[in-house]
Amino acid sequence: MAFSSQHGGNIIEAAAVMGVDASSLIDFSANINPLGMPDSLKRAIVENLALAERYPDVEYSALHQSLASHHQVPQEWVLAGNGETELIFNLVQHLAPRRALLLTPGFAEYRRALTRAGCEITDFHLSEENDWQPDESFLQALTPELDCLFLCTPNNPTGLMLDNGLLLAIAQRCCENGISLIVDEAFLDFMPEEAGLIPDLLRFPKLYVLRSLTKFFAIAGLRLGYMVSADTEMVNRIRQQREPWTINAFAALAGEVILNDHKYIEASYRWLSAEQPRLFNGLNALPGIKVWRPRANYIFMRCDIPGFELQRLLLEENILIRHCANYPGLDARYYRVAIKSPADNDKLLDALRRVISNKGGAGV
Repeated sequence: MAFSSQHGGNIIEAAAVMGVDASSLIDFSANINPLGMPDSLKRAIVENLALAERYPDVEYSALHQSLASHHQVPQEWVLAGNGETELIFNLVQHLAPRRALLLTPGFAEYRRALTRAGCEITDFHLSEENDWQPDESFLQALTPELDCLFLCTPNNPTGLMLDNGLLLAIAQRCCENGISLIVDEAFLDFMPEEAGLIPDLLRFPKLYVLRSLTKFFAIAGLRLGYMVSADTEMVNRIRQQREPWTINAFAALAGEVILNDHKYIEASYRWLSAEQPRLFNGLNALPGIKVWRPRANYIFMRCDIPGFELQRLLLEENILIRHCANYPGLDARYYRVAIKSPADNDKLLDALRRVISNKGGAGV
């Protein structure tokens, strides 16, 4: 039995499958900062509970100004949404692409949004032999017959980054061939050394960068993401035609507060710089487990023990990990785990050692 939800974080369904209380499970399937919601935001929400009594500003002016200031771009380049996923669907609806290219494996919502728009999808399959990375041959696949390309940097679920030189070459190739390039940087905040493509927006008029605040700042329940693009005509068209008030007042408040919480941001970097290599090394030492070195706050791995249902065995240990069998291009051997607190990471490693030892993995 493999519990394979469309997304990570579906802990209620996993608990129901196992017949346990959801609060008893440790969730490694959702890539959320274990430091939790910043205290600065908790205080701001408590101090502003009256915001729930009135409609938010339909333009979310303060939120957009905060995001624009953070990236040092014009405010008209920025559009916030009820999570990044809303903007994926908004953007595809307005671009109305006829033929798109997707890297596989990749985030499921790109395919869903394109399919809903009636777009023909061509898959470019990443291979383990190439370490799940595209190479120069990918540039040859970017032909004028395409009009849309989604990229995720770092990729979900592999956690790997495109070479920056290749990424810029892809952006240039898309520009030359009239291909709209949508780059998902949902996890880039976990990588302070990476600037992403927002500084290059003026060079590429059909480049749309998506960002999420829910993962790094642990506000997945509030839902807040945004898009940045120099294509102000497209940004304005989406702004004017989408439904009003899709962002709740407290999510909008979050965007005004958390980007200035430098104490929280630095603490998050310290946590990840310690726990990322520690969990990677712990997983890498396990027999029968192949692990790819991560760049963000989650780790991609393969279980090579025949007949070993790793997710089910860990659920019996009250731990939920992300099964990746429903990603195109992957099979039941592949999993993704979030990097969590030191205590939770220790529980995961201890549980893995137990189940591998108990089920015969030690002989692999």
